Amino acid sequence: MITAGLGVPSWDVLHQGLAHTTGLPFGLVVNGVGVLVLLLWIPLRVRPGVGTLANVLVVGLAADAALSVLPEPDGLAVRIPLLLLGIGLNAFATGLYIGAGLGPGPRDGLMTGLAERGVSLRLARTVIEVVVVAVGWLLGGTVGIGTLLFAVLIGPLAQPAVRRLALDGDGGGPGRGRPGRGRPGRARADGARGGRVRPSGVRTDGACAG
Repeated sequence: MITAGLGVPSWDVLHQGLAHTTGLPFGLVVNGVGVLVLLLWIPLRVRPGVGTLANVLVVGLAADAALSVLPEPDGLAVRIPLLLLGIGLNAFATGLYIGAGLGPGPRDGLMTGLAERGVSLRLARTVIEVVVVAVGWLLGGTVGIGTLLFAVLIGPLAQPAVRRLALDGDGGGPGRGRPGRGRPGRARADGARGGRVRPSGVRTDGACAG
C-alpha cells in the first residue's frame, strides 16, 4: 500500500510523522509505538498472547524489508489496484491472526478491548483509524486518498473477516460458531450466547462477551 503512492495506512501516517519529527528509522518507530500502545491495554484489561509478542517483534522488520525490495509503480493503472489489494489483504490478515486466538497486536488490541465493552469492531476500528490519521498528519505524516479509503474501509472489512475466520473454542475450523472458551484477545465470531467466554473473548456483533 505504501508503494502505491496514494497514501499510507492510518497507523503509518503516525509512524511517518513520528519518524519525521524524531529522525528515527521507520521500522524502529513502528515497534516503539507498538510497545507504547500496549500501555493502553491496562485500563481495557486486554490480555497479551504469543501473537502480541510476534506482532511487536516482526511487523517493523517486515515493513523495512518489504519497502527495500518493492519497486515504485508508475501510473494509476497499477497503483490503484495495489492500493485496493493492500486494504483487502490487511483486513484478511486481521481476521486470520485475531481469529487464531493467540492474542491481538498492540494496535488491534485497542479495537478488541473496546469491542469487549459493547462497541462493534467496525466502529471501534474506524474511530481509532481517524484519530491516528489526524495526529499523524499534524506531525507531518503523509495523507492521501488511499489513507482516507483505508480509514473508512478497514473497519467494515475487518469485522466480517474476523467473524468468518475465527476458530471455534474446541479447535474446529473457522466460522463454525460453536461456543467455547476464548483465548487471549480472541474475537467471538459466532454471536452465540451459550457457553463460557473468558474476559478477553470479543463478540464481533458489538455485544459484551461472557
